[in-house]
Parts: sequence; C-alpha cells; structure tokens
Amino acid sequence: MRLNQNVSLLGKKVVLIPYTAEHVPRYHEWMKSEELQRLTASEPLTLEQEYAMQRSWREDADKCTFIVLDAAKWQAQPGSTEESCMAGDVNLFLTDLGDPTLGEIEVMIAEPSCRGKGFGTEAALMMMSYGVTKLGLTKFEAKIGQGNEPSIRMFQKLHFEQVAVSSVFQEVTLRLMMSEPERQWLLEQTSHVEEQPYREGS
Repeated sequence: MRLNQNVSLLGKKVVLIPYTAEHVPRYHEWMKSEELQRLTASEPLTLEQEYAMQRSWREDADKCTFIVLDAAKWQAQPGSTEESCMAGDVNLFLTDLGDPTLGEIEVMIAEPSCRGKGFGTEAALMMMSYGVTKLGLTKFEAKIGQGNEPSIRMFQKLHFEQVAVSSVFQEVTLRLMMSEPERQWLLEQTSHVEEQPYREGS
C-alpha cells in the first residue's frame, strides 16, 4: 500500500516503518525458521521471491504492512541500521470486497530476544489505530493457528472475541467490532504514538 510508504509511527516500545527492500534480507533469514513458518502458516520463499513479495506489499492497495523496530535499540544507537533493530512485522489485509471496513490483522515478533516484552501488543494497537483513523476500518479479524496460544491470548487482551474454529485449517478466527467505546479505548491506548515522515534509509 502506497498510503503508508512515507509514514513512521513512534510508540514506547516499538517504531513502525514501511517495509522496504533494505529489510528483505533480514526478513528472509527469519522466515527460514521452521517455527515461524508453522506459526504463520507460511511456505519458505527464495530471496528473489521475498523481494517480489515486498514490492507487492508496497504496490497492492489491499495490503498495509509495517516493519516493527525495537524502539529502545533504535533510539539508543544513533546511526543504527534499521535492519539491526528489526523485531518483526505487522500487517493489515483489506481483502473483503463486500466490506471495505474490515481488516484482517497479523502480527509477528520474529526476533526471539524481542518476544514477551509487549512489542506485539503495542504494534497491534498502533496498526489498529492506523486502520481506524487512516483507512476507515470499523472491524478487525485475526486468524491464528490453534497451537499459537500466546497470539490468541494477546488478541483476547485487545478485546477480540473468538468467532470461529477451523479444524481443516487448524486456526481460530477472532474478531473485534469497533463500537464507539472500543474506538475511544483504542485511541486512548495509542494517544502517545507520534506520526513522523519516513525517508527510506534515513
């Protein structure tokens, strides 16, 4: 999605930046992990396929993605490369043609040292807030592998409710409807987030 290609979002624990070609090698290394392939229901790609996927993320109007950076690392080391501070990614899919207000959200904290620190929670809240305020979304879905208990618990803490279980795909679908109280709660949870212009490689 081109809408977010010049946007960075600064939170307390994480910084969200657009996914650029610079990030592909690290991302590709992460996705060689059999554990991550299982948790994200992903097939391993070649490096060339990963670059093509990154371009589609940027060009396709129905996908919005940010790379998640470790904010403390990013801010403590001026001149750090983005690649060295990468923790994971967060994605929105706007693929329901019948309902443009529905976004499917995915969060992956791929860097083992960054797990269990609340990075995924803050990244999800920041992405949801971006979806509500910039993309006009009013409902979110998360589809998570049945064995991925940490992810299921995280989304339940964010007020998502389980609406379906697929034994075929071995996944749970959780949903959140953005009523006015939920919208206010979300905006309060992300009131600290600063939006700044992003320049590739800066």
